[in-house]
Amino acid sequence: MDKNGNLDVSGYKKDEVRQWTKGEVNGTIIAGGNGKGNNLNQLNWPTFIFVDQDGSLYVSDNNNHRVMKWIKDAKQGIIVAGGHGQGNNLTQLSNPHGIFVDHLNNVYVADFGNHRIVRWSSGSKEGSIIVGGNGEGKQQNQLNGPIGLSMDCEGHFYVVDHRNNRIRKFLVDLD
Repeated sequence: MDKNGNLDVSGYKKDEVRQWTKGEVNGTIIAGGNGKGNNLNQLNWPTFIFVDQDGSLYVSDNNNHRVMKWIKDAKQGIIVAGGHGQGNNLTQLSNPHGIFVDHLNNVYVADFGNHRIVRWSSGSKEGSIIVGGNGEGKQQNQLNGPIGLSMDCEGHFYVVDHRNNRIRKFLVDLD
C-alpha cells in the first residue's frame, strides 16, 4: 500500500500493475497493460514492486531482466537497473525479484539468477554488487536465489535467501 492508502498489485499474467483506491472494484492500470513486451510502455512478467515517497512505482520486470520506474501518471517507464538482456555483467540482471529504494534514490535489486544483491546509484548505468555475487551457495559470502529485500532505519539490510531457506542481515553503507 502506498502512503495514500492505495493498493498496488503486480499482475504477471496480464503484464501490468494495477492500483485500487478504497471502494474501487476493477482498479486502474498504472504500469504496463500494453501486452507482453520490452518497450518502455510494456512489461514481461512483473513481480515485485516498490512505491517511493514521491509515489513513483518501481517494478521488477522479470523476463525483461530490468527494473522500471513509473512516475505517477506516466504512460511509460524508465529503466533504472538492468535492461541489457539477461546476464551477469554489472549492466545486466537475471530474473530480478525484490527491490528497495533508499532515501538517496539508490535502487537495490535481488538479482535472483545471479545470486547477488546489486545497487544502482541514482542515474548510474551499471550496478555494484553489495552482497553475494560469488556463485550459488550457502557460504557467508554467497546467496542462492535471493527474492526479497527490506531495510530498517538503522541501515540494516534484510535479504530473503530463498533456496537456502534463510533470511540474512547485513549492514550496508548508504553513502
